[in-house]
Amino acid sequence: MDRVTLQDVADRAGISIGTVSNVVRGYQHVSPRMRARVQAAIDELGYRPNGLARSLATGRSRMLGLAFPDLRRPYFAELAHVFARVAESHGYRLLLIETGGTAEGERAVLADREAGTIDALVMHPQMLSAGELDAMRRGMPVVFLGEDPQPATSDQVAIDNVAAAEDAVAHLLGLGRRRIAFLGHEVGEASRTSTLRLEGYRRALAGAGLPDDPTLLVPRDVGDARGAEEALDAALDAGLRMDALLCRDDLAAIGGLRSLRRHGIAVPDDVAVIGWDAIELGASTDPSLTSVAPDTHGLAERALDLVLRELDGAHQGGAHHTVGHRILVRESAPATPR
Repeated sequence: MDRVTLQDVADRAGISIGTVSNVVRGYQHVSPRMRARVQAAIDELGYRPNGLARSLATGRSRMLGLAFPDLRRPYFAELAHVFARVAESHGYRLLLIETGGTAEGERAVLADREAGTIDALVMHPQMLSAGELDAMRRGMPVVFLGEDPQPATSDQVAIDNVAAAEDAVAHLLGLGRRRIAFLGHEVGEASRTSTLRLEGYRRALAGAGLPDDPTLLVPRDVGDARGAEEALDAALDAGLRMDALLCRDDLAAIGGLRSLRRHGIAVPDDVAVIGWDAIELGASTDPSLTSVAPDTHGLAERALDLVLRELDGAHQGGAHHTVGHRILVRESAPATPR
């Protein structure tokens, strides 16, 4: 059967092709009766809009770019899934892009905007300065995710890592823990994320009258679970003693759990453990992992709201928003002392 066209729908409905086009394009000023009449003809004929023609007519591809540093990391993969669902609810699809966490990868995304195939971009930069991001983002709506300082004229959505770390430490303090270690920040020049999480950790300890003990900081050479496991192995073998462990992310916590088990240290009886990101895998560790859970749905909703408002000309950028978090309590740091 030949492809059904707008003219076929118009002929079946007995109206002009212009009215059918207005309905298909979502034009608001069409009466409910006329919209129902067109929809009945569409359903009867099985009409499907031609995406390229619609893009040329509207100047929109209905595709949004989502650029993350490393899609192997569970947090970014799960966040991309949330973004896809939220974008779909707004009538958009996502083009997922990996920058590799390099300056070159971030420049490439901002420079070519994927050859014009996307209407707007949501990006989690790690390497480019605010000045370079500001210079390169012109010409397309862009929303930045994450904690690194961004241009004042650009939109940004993040969580409050300092407050979240303070809440995590407060949870451990509430369990009666006093020697709280921090596992998983980077060796050498730490990322902004690690810096803020360490700041919140230290503030909470100071607020409880506890010393800032450098022996309780356990950095890892490689930012994965294995790197954290090896780092904690070395620290425990060197005599580290603690009764709680706050981890930079859930991968570090998973490595930490393996190391603690190897050393015969019971979780949570001897050491309570809190991760960060609340990835799905944390529900299946043994014991299941208590974690700082960012409001990922709120993050996606806020970022996409900003970018779509800018696309529609209702917003000019410069909004910086913080979304919430909670402590997702599981077995590794239960709600009450054991």
